[in-house]
Amino acid sequence: MALPPQLKPIQHHLRTAQEHDKRDPVVAYYCRLHAMQTGMKLDSKTPECRKFLVKLMDELETMKKELSDNESISQDVVGNAHIENYALKMFLYADSEDRSGHFHKNLIKSFYTSSLLFDVLSVFGELTEENIQHRKYAKWKAAYIHNCLKNGETPQPGPIAMEGEAYDDEFGAEGGGPSQAPENLSQSQPSFHGHPSNQPPVSNFSNIQIPPGSHAPANTPAEVPHSEADPIKPVPVPRTMPVVDPSLLSNTHEGDMRLTPEDFTQAQKYCKYAGSALQYEDVGTAIQNLQKALKLLTTGK
Repeated sequence: MALPPQLKPIQHHLRTAQEHDKRDPVVAYYCRLHAMQTGMKLDSKTPECRKFLVKLMDELETMKKELSDNESISQDVVGNAHIENYALKMFLYADSEDRSGHFHKNLIKSFYTSSLLFDVLSVFGELTEENIQHRKYAKWKAAYIHNCLKNGETPQPGPIAMEGEAYDDEFGAEGGGPSQAPENLSQSQPSFHGHPSNQPPVSNFSNIQIPPGSHAPANTPAEVPHSEADPIKPVPVPRTMPVVDPSLLSNTHEGDMRLTPEDFTQAQKYCKYAGSALQYEDVGTAIQNLQKALKLLTTGK
């Protein structure tokens, strides 16, 4: 069923869902859920839009039944951790390739798709400031590198001063090629949230660090078929084992301390984040989150 023009802003999230149906059904499910929620706000009254959104709801219901045993679908906390971890992994992969000066279409796709997945996190509530910054930077980088390569220029690696760039919908066109209507660029990506020249200064991104063990996993989410692109073989980053905070080892639960329901929920989140990080063999992030959980449970802070 063709996407009605009024719902064009959700086309990239739906495309990302299709790409992940087999690779990661949880990502596909939440991409469609975000698309449906956004679509309802855009236009749920026009008959063609209503028909499209009802069909999308049916797809979501079917997926929910098929994935009913998956905690990432049945529990928001786990689903949030799954999508955030996936988006961050893709962002770090793209950022690492960018800083190394390895510019290719897969890199552009990785930056752009990570920004879409940060969008998807809104189904769980407000985005953190860090994720908002990552989303803006990823969208801008995708546009900047794409336009440089299109114009035969060599992009500058890593964070640089952000100038006005417009992403020309390369992955949105039906044939996967660039749009032929440059005058419509500003409308083609309404999720830019304003002109890129209004994006935050680059100083916000100059200190983005690649955590130990954050190399792209064997099944890098960025691996999409591109006949023009060479196969990407991520280079593992040497792991350094984080030091465990010795004060946490001797701490026991203080008898007169009362933990609130919110404390238990937060501790559970930390543990879920750690579990997700271990799926990607990201030991550093796992230890960091487990330490946060342990500190909260032993000190209430």
